[in-house]
Amino acid sequence: MTEDVTTEAAARLRVAVAADLSEDLCREIERLEPRLEVVRDHQLYRPMRWPADWGGDPAHERTAEEQERFDALVDDADVLFSIPDTDPAALARTVRANPKLRWVHIMAAGGGAQVKAAGLTADELSRVAFTTSAGVHGSTLAEFAVFGVLAGAKQLPRLQEAQAAKQWDDRWTMRHLDEMKILVIGLGGIGKAVATRFHAFGAEVWGTSRSGRPVEGVDRLVRMEEMPDAVSQVDAIVVTLPGTEQTEHLLGEDLLSRAKPGVIVSNVGRGTVIDEKALLAALEDGRVSYAALDVFEVEPLPEDSPLWSHPRVLVSPHTAALSTQEDARIVRLFADNARRFLDGEPLRNVVDTVEFY
Repeated sequence: MTEDVTTEAAARLRVAVAADLSEDLCREIERLEPRLEVVRDHQLYRPMRWPADWGGDPAHERTAEEQERFDALVDDADVLFSIPDTDPAALARTVRANPKLRWVHIMAAGGGAQVKAAGLTADELSRVAFTTSAGVHGSTLAEFAVFGVLAGAKQLPRLQEAQAAKQWDDRWTMRHLDEMKILVIGLGGIGKAVATRFHAFGAEVWGTSRSGRPVEGVDRLVRMEEMPDAVSQVDAIVVTLPGTEQTEHLLGEDLLSRAKPGVIVSNVGRGTVIDEKALLAALEDGRVSYAALDVFEVEPLPEDSPLWSHPRVLVSPHTAALSTQEDARIVRLFADNARRFLDGEPLRNVVDTVEFY
């Protein structure tokens, strides 16, 4: 009997929790996939300052003894739940210190940038699989995208200005979603959620997709070479793309110069996809009537950025994805991927280690 138990334990996949995940959710991973050995030490984590603050409080410092224990925890695992402290340098150290490490799950939807920043070798990238939490944030980000487009369509700045001045303006017309064309740039997990919601409001939804496969709720698929023509016809543009070399400043002067006058822009992808200088110019000349931005080229947004004070820009501090349920959703995604890993099935949300998205 003892030998059977020992053999069973040895066969279990050892998962080290490398971020501040509650004990209840650690147990939930074990319940969802009993073949995992989930190791954790809650005394060693940087405490979260808010829900889904996976990096934890940077002011919290481990003692030398605590850091040694933390390193030992992650260096003896087959799988990591989270990049240690969400720090690319810590990821690189762990990959090199732990030759048996086979898979790292990343808390972010766009975790490819963190993997790239770790500077791993081709052999290391081949040895370790990296997966992201893409899709977990889709519903919350899609709601922000809808909120941003509605704010522009209903002229929220004008309403707020009149209210502050206690001024009862003459009535004016507002745009309606069921009369608008919405272009979703990127139909991954977030983009699909965005498309579904706009479609439910009755909007005509266009979307860009590399695969060209039909997507529920999308009335027209737009090829990349068709983008200049597409932006000239749509009433709103929602960006959901990750930040890569290929997507940097994709929505820049060239495309914005062709935009239909008065277009609304919302970004729930990565800030580098939009050229902020070109966006500001388009806001000034009326090509863009309103911009709702949750992400920026540089974060935190510098104090001297004109976006802060622009009357037709909504600044959200990269918080639209956060939810009190995010950690539970990530746990369910991770447990499903663990089952796939153990059963030899393809993992979901694998990072492309060529383009890092």
